[in-house]
Amino acid sequence: MINGKRIAVVLPAYNAEKTLEATVRELPDLVDIRILVDDYSRDRTVEVAHRLGLHVFVHDENYGYGRNQQTCYREALAEGADVVIMLHPDYQYTPLLVTAMASMVANDVYDVVLASRIIGGTALRGGMPIYKYIANRFLTAFENLFLGAKLSEYHTGYRAFSRKVLTELPLLENSDDFVFDNQILAQCVYFGFRIGEVSCPTKYFPEASSINFRRSVTYGFGVIATALQFGLQKLGLARFSRFSRRGRKLDASYYMRGAANSTPVA
Repeated sequence: MINGKRIAVVLPAYNAEKTLEATVRELPDLVDIRILVDDYSRDRTVEVAHRLGLHVFVHDENYGYGRNQQTCYREALAEGADVVIMLHPDYQYTPLLVTAMASMVANDVYDVVLASRIIGGTALRGGMPIYKYIANRFLTAFENLFLGAKLSEYHTGYRAFSRKVLTELPLLENSDDFVFDNQILAQCVYFGFRIGEVSCPTKYFPEASSINFRRSVTYGFGVIATALQFGLQKLGLARFSRFSRRGRKLDASYYMRGAANSTPVA
């Protein structure tokens, strides 16, 4: 807890058996709620998560990374979280930054805090493939131009959100796939939430998760489409539910498809 605010860390997992324990072991003691949502993994992710004492929720099929995050946020809010940090359980990002990121939100400095691999120039030193680095820089420049923002990157898997952000954004209008990450930040900019960044070292290694080249290309086109939609909506030339206050939010009927089944912690 920080400043009287309950802190949750959510871990959207898929085949994270080999890196989950290292990630969880470095979480600071101030974290009040620790949730893992498993997107129908084929390995022992759920077994390891139970052993580590996490609150575990298991999807009944592989719905996708975006849907996984929706479940993460819904369950964290249901547990009374005031600040929610989304952290990939692949140990690419250091969990030691949770305290700093949560503090910035809990003390009302920012509504959203991103852990940037670009600030400080650590991405390439940490092993980020050169094509991913180039794509990251190009897409970020494109988005800053269309969104009118000045972020160092939009593609980090390590973010902190206030409860207000997660309850007011129309998150259910976003993709079930990886571009969800980009869409939620575009929404934050569109609706005027304050976004801060901290420098975060990263490390790439065989056990860490990484989408392949084909999925990366699909993600890239999704990012461009999101930025274009944002621009068209701002100019009044089109309307998208993703950027409408009437869009579906997390208090809507998310479980209408039976997307997640709660698995109690022993």
